[in-house]
Amino acid sequence: MLKRILVLDDNMDILEIVHEILSYEKFEVKSTSDSKNIVAIAEAYKPDLIILDYKLMDITGGEICRTFKSHSIMHSVPVIIFSAYLQQDVDLYSFGCDAIIAKPFDLNDFIDTINQCLLAN
Repeated sequence: MLKRILVLDDNMDILEIVHEILSYEKFEVKSTSDSKNIVAIAEAYKPDLIILDYKLMDITGGEICRTFKSHSIMHSVPVIIFSAYLQQDVDLYSFGCDAIIAKPFDLNDFIDTINQCLLAN
């Protein structure tokens, strides 16, 4: 059975690229730019891993990560935050994420990080 990955990014180009990469790597992928309904989408999809962009239009991926980590069902699902805006004044791990990936990302590092999070869970 394929591992299910939910990806949230408001940049459609990045969303499409990540979707293609993960599909090629034999993951089942659901991609969305809908940050307002991401919890409901996740509850319906039941992902094995969630990848969140940090800088979104109406909320941060960190805030969404906190929501998942305090969710009664989704709390144990690994969450990766990825961002082109890694700032010194924001500790992304403080949101409870399991890993951080900087954009642009190295393809091998990206897949390795995903696999490590899936194995750890």
